[in-house]
Amino acid sequence: MNGWRAAAAVVLAGGVGATLWGVATGPLRRAVVAQNLATAPACPALLLLSRAYDRPSYVDVALVLALLGPVGTLVFARPLTGDLTADPPRAGGPTWAAASLGAVVVLVLCAAVGPSRAMVELLVTGALLIGGNAVASRAPSGGFRGAGRG
Repeated sequence: MNGWRAAAAVVLAGGVGATLWGVATGPLRRAVVAQNLATAPACPALLLLSRAYDRPSYVDVALVLALLGPVGTLVFARPLTGDLTADPPRAGGPTWAAASLGAVVVLVLCAAVGPSRAMVELLVTGALLIGGNAVASRAPSGGFRGAGRG
């Protein structure tokens, strides 16, 4: 096992464990936050596995997951708005932890691949992952109240 696979295993084990714990225990607000942050360890793990197995197509899968993961949170947050208004989730710490993990993995991989098209793809994936999770973590907590109202 090389270092990239070991790092991917650590990221997946920690991320999946935290996500399962968050979804399975506690109130609805914790489950919504865990569901939102489920893509946070999956994308960096796919990026690390891309490097471990020399499969650039894994980066494409991570890019699609970085796009669709936050959208799934927004789809779930809409019908749960009434339940979450009384007890809104507070996801500042987990969101920053997930963003930091994504940023560290992307920067390490950028240093490993060097200036190239692959580096640009890594940076775009990282920006979408971090930005998408930041936006999606604000929606269940009511951070966008009044948005879209005339």
